[in-house]
Amino acid sequence: MINRVILIAGLVVCAGFGSAVAHASPAAAVGEAKPNPDTKQERVVRYRAKNGDVFYGILIDRHIRQLTNSFAEIARGRRDFSGAGHALDKVKLLAPVKPSKIICFGWTFPSHAREVGGEERRKEPLVFLKPPTVIIADKDTIILPQKLSSQVEFEGELAAVIGKRLRNAAPEQVMEGIFGFTCMNDVTARDLTKKDPSYARGKGFDTFGPLGPWIVTQIDPGDLRIQTFLNGEIQQNARVSDMTFKIPFLISYISQVMTLLPGDVIAFGTPGGSGKLKPGDKIQVKIEKIGLLTNFVK
Repeated sequence: MINRVILIAGLVVCAGFGSAVAHASPAAAVGEAKPNPDTKQERVVRYRAKNGDVFYGILIDRHIRQLTNSFAEIARGRRDFSGAGHALDKVKLLAPVKPSKIICFGWTFPSHAREVGGEERRKEPLVFLKPPTVIIADKDTIILPQKLSSQVEFEGELAAVIGKRLRNAAPEQVMEGIFGFTCMNDVTARDLTKKDPSYARGKGFDTFGPLGPWIVTQIDPGDLRIQTFLNGEIQQNARVSDMTFKIPFLISYISQVMTLLPGDVIAFGTPGGSGKLKPGDKIQVKIEKIGLLTNFVK
């Protein structure tokens, strides 16, 4: 069990760590994901300006204040404004972060587990990885691998972006390491995931990870509403509180397995209602207090 927790320069160091965190009750109230009341909320964007240069910025209403900082500097609290600014509709939004890895949890919503024949109430989370090459931005196009799959589906999900290195973090400490939250579409070749237990092929095609449109900091994710719209018609509609596992537990759980680095993305699973995509579709993931992620299908 955890004998003591030491905080060093924002890192969480757990001394005397045993198996207690990894096997803690997922429904327990410990580690509720609450924002820091002393820090203001921001919408952080990554974009390409008209001259082709890529910057981070802070979005205020529909205007971007340009930063000179890298993501690592922003995650540490640096905000160095260049003095330049842009209207949101005059730049090309990029995926808000470039992660070293994308960690995904499956079957966290019983409604989705039920519709794909999975376990509705798992005792331990189901974890898999997507390669960083899946990532595309808001308004980008999902390319269907039509020669390899005939059943590509959307999965609207909430995703966390890591801000500080986390390893062996307790549930009550993990929010120290979260930079913010964003929208993700865990696009899936369902016919291939049924064949491959590792999910590597079915989840790993280029363009199968729309992410964005921005990162919202200092947000409580515990009861956010997740909705997915296909060609304007609602397909998924659930709350994060419907999940079998709480977000702090899931982050703690995976931090026992691998080190989480600044910029890494963790997607927390999709609710019931996932469905097939076809060329010409418009797919949108909307998450309360975050925004709307829109992509097209080819």
